[in-house]
Amino acid sequence: MASLTGRWRIVEMDLWDQEAIDLVEPGFIEFTGDGTGQFGFIAVRGWLDCRSTERDGRPLVEFSWNGDDDGDEASGRGWVGLGEDGALTGHLFFHLGNDSGFRATPFTGADARDGR
Repeated sequence: MASLTGRWRIVEMDLWDQEAIDLVEPGFIEFTGDGTGQFGFIAVRGWLDCRSTERDGRPLVEFSWNGDDDGDEASGRGWVGLGEDGALTGHLFFHLGNDSGFRATPFTGADARDGR
């Protein structure tokens, strides 16, 4: 998971446009070195329990998550892999709810200063 460690900017999702993704703060997914992490987009915040593996020789992380969606309890699962272009692609599933593919790039200082 070392190559995925850090904060990644969610730049695309199947179900929501960038304005929605960045509603509360710039959308992100973050992985720490201890097998945990978090994500945030729209009014959803989730905390991750991660398991590292590989697919086709590339790092892959599968995770379960729990958190909240605009104040309501939420949970689910997902996965994310590192692409050849250095971006993450993945899929996030809400338990008994929506699911969406997403793409994320390394978080930059400019992402944090976009006024949100």
